[in-house]
Amino acid sequence: MEKNEFSEFKGRVMKAKGYTIDNENPDAVKYEVAKEQGVPLKEGYNGHLTSEQVGKVGGPIGGNMVKEMVRMAQEQMKRK
Repeated sequence: MEKNEFSEFKGRVMKAKGYTIDNENPDAVKYEVAKEQGVPLKEGYNGHLTSEQVGKVGGPIGGNMVKEMVRMAQEQMKRK
């Protein structure tokens, strides 16, 4: 999966979970997740964040993406 395809996939998954997605910049959903989790994520350098804070942002995004990839794989297996 190319970077652009990956970003679009992330956007589709997170939109399905009820997040607002900027079609021009699907990666921006991380700021909405960060706000929801109370993490002070900002554009640019975020070296002040702890690994716990970063995990609170990346976990929901990555977790939802993995769940969707598993669902897609299961659908493909059913077709065979």
